[in-house]
Amino acid sequence: MPQPSNNSVSGGAFRRFTYTLVLYLLTPLILYRLAFRGLRSRGYFSRWFERFGFFSDPRIERSIWVHAVSVGEVNAAAPLIDVLRERYPDDVLVVTTVTPTGSDRVRQLWGDKVFHVYLPYDLPGAIRRFLARIRPRIAVIMETEIWPNLFRECGRSGIPILIANARLSRRSLDRYGPVRPLIRVAIRSTTFIAAQSQRDAQRFLEVGARPERVRVVGNLKYDMHVPVHLTAQALRWRQQWG
Repeated sequence: MPQPSNNSVSGGAFRRFTYTLVLYLLTPLILYRLAFRGLRSRGYFSRWFERFGFFSDPRIERSIWVHAVSVGEVNAAAPLIDVLRERYPDDVLVVTTVTPTGSDRVRQLWGDKVFHVYLPYDLPGAIRRFLARIRPRIAVIMETEIWPNLFRECGRSGIPILIANARLSRRSLDRYGPVRPLIRVAIRSTTFIAAQSQRDAQRFLEVGARPERVRVVGNLKYDMHVPVHLTAQALRWRQQWG
């Protein structure tokens, strides 16, 4: 197998450094945007510390983590979460969202039966704090949430990543632009990609997904069997890896 050249490795490191630096520089603008959105939805004013990985340690020994951006993704993930709760009663189900409406929906559906926290921004320190507190055995990411530093830290911690109900529009693909090489690395690190359609699967392959790790399973709303099966398989692999 050919080894990556020093130039490609250093180029990748420089791109990641630049990407992370830009995120840090944009943080004041991101917080301003949160405050502005809070004028219309008060929920955006609260729990800012969670978005940087700061929250009370829930004393979780091990968990299964499902990330769903907002209400639509939470609703799509609900059948999967219910099955995982039933099948793995000894694991805490951690559900993260980005929006307050997504947070509200999680509480409506499960109350205290799952642990909810906002997903932190894609800053290495924030991600490491977050993972250290929830200790996931697997990460199930709904649809199209691909964050380079998040996927990298999961890989470093030996956490398998399953992208469920995966979809990738041409517009999203084109929008990656200069960070596309980092997206490619993130995609290639995933354990499974359960795509909604053949077209979605093809776009993930265009980004750089490994063909043997991409499967077309349809919409999760109609069939959760395959994502549950893949989650179970990834958990078995995780146990073998230690």
